[in-house]
Amino acid sequence: MVDKLKAIAQRLAQVEESLADPTVYSDREALTKLSREQKELTPVVEVYRALVACDDAIAQATEMLSDSELRELAQEELQEAKARREELLEEVKILLLPRDPNDNKNVVLEIRAGIGGEEGALFAADLLRMYTMYAERRGFSMDIVSINETELGGVKEVVATVEGAGAYSRLKFEAGTHRVQRVPETESSGRIQTSAATVAVMPEAEEVEFTIDPSELQIDTYRSSGAGGQHVNKTESAIRITHLPTGTVVECQDERSQHKNRERAMKILRSRLYEAELEKQNAAIAQERKQQVGSGDRSGKIRTYNFPQNRVTDHRLTGDNKNFNIATVMDGDLDSIIDALTTAEQAQRLQESGT
Repeated sequence: MVDKLKAIAQRLAQVEESLADPTVYSDREALTKLSREQKELTPVVEVYRALVACDDAIAQATEMLSDSELRELAQEELQEAKARREELLEEVKILLLPRDPNDNKNVVLEIRAGIGGEEGALFAADLLRMYTMYAERRGFSMDIVSINETELGGVKEVVATVEGAGAYSRLKFEAGTHRVQRVPETESSGRIQTSAATVAVMPEAEEVEFTIDPSELQIDTYRSSGAGGQHVNKTESAIRITHLPTGTVVECQDERSQHKNRERAMKILRSRLYEAELEKQNAAIAQERKQQVGSGDRSGKIRTYNFPQNRVTDHRLTGDNKNFNIATVMDGDLDSIIDALTTAEQAQRLQESGT
């Protein structure tokens, strides 16, 4: 591990030297690549330097043990330095785990009402609100691409984009079936009803990563309209794109401009096809080992929102670590859940790697 950390520190020095060269700034692609590498390597090197400092402190404290007057102080410093070293070792093990190449990408988020009729649609609307508030907390930009609402304010289906550093790394754990248990507003007898909504989280695919043959696309235009038939667009600015080989259909009517709607629809289509390709590539791995966290299996229940008991339970976590306060979660405070899922995933990966 020490040799690997030294090599990483040397590479960071090379990257920083290259970034100091003014000629690099004329090559935007090279600059972006070097800046991204610097951002990834810096945390590892910082921990490595802290480890070196810890080793120096341990050596100095060990020498001081021979001095009777300083022995008590030396023992205290030695104990602190050793404890700190163990913490740093655990931290660097996690940092050295292979990164998900999609972690820093923007996200295409899709929410669909499941079982429960109107109550399922109302729950989907609650999830949309939750993710909107979470995006605000994290400083992400969230935009609705298309939405199909019900008369009572529910959401049958919504597609949104979430942009920001690390958006996918935070939201990827949200993919799956979300179940809710509560008394619906439309229920006069006070009975608790179980409903559900599904959430899909896809990394936004860049054009360089996935190419689409234009001849395989059917593009239709139509007039867009808001909920209840309001805001009818007099021009055919809404776009529907069908990928003929797969039958994938994407619609976008959020923008007034046909060009902007087409551009957004192509982004969504690209991301859906890219995710399907990733799922094919990962199919063999998924069959060999069942992941505790982040499996992306949307048919499986990942979380239950129990309003009568005032708790949210994430079924991928264990023990007391799996229950969270429902009020704070519904107001977009998802970090405690996501942090727990991230830690669980890292622990599993460390175990699987034999570290």
